[in-house]
Amino acid sequence: MDEELVGRLRYSVTRLARLLRQQDQSGLSPTTTAMLAAIGRDGPITLGELAAHEQVAPPTITKSVDKLESAGFVERLRDTADRRVCRVTLTTAGRKQLDTNRSRRTAWLARQLRALPDDDLATLAAAVEVLERLTLAPEAVR
Repeated sequence: MDEELVGRLRYSVTRLARLLRQQDQSGLSPTTTAMLAAIGRDGPITLGELAAHEQVAPPTITKSVDKLESAGFVERLRDTADRRVCRVTLTTAGRKQLDTNRSRRTAWLARQLRALPDDDLATLAAAVEVLERLTLAPEAVR
């Protein structure tokens, strides 16, 4: 394995993620923004499921969900089958916030990509397929 390639890839992916996060002007932390996205994608979701998905401790989830709820972005719903279970779902305001964040990040990335030559875009398109395999099923890549 080429250690230089590994380091360059790690640095580039990390830097791109940071630049995309900087496009978010919501004032939410990256962790809270990630939870908002997870709730939007997987909700209604229990706090335990959200903690497992985000790989953080339950107190962190509770604190972040409290912030999102206070901001009006999520609401807690009692599970109809088990009243002890609470699920979290996006509110209309939460969906709007999530859509605004995604639109801003997508627009920024589209501007960056438009500046690339066609050959670079073709190379990037092929690389995206490899990155998707790495990130969608990391344990399957051997």
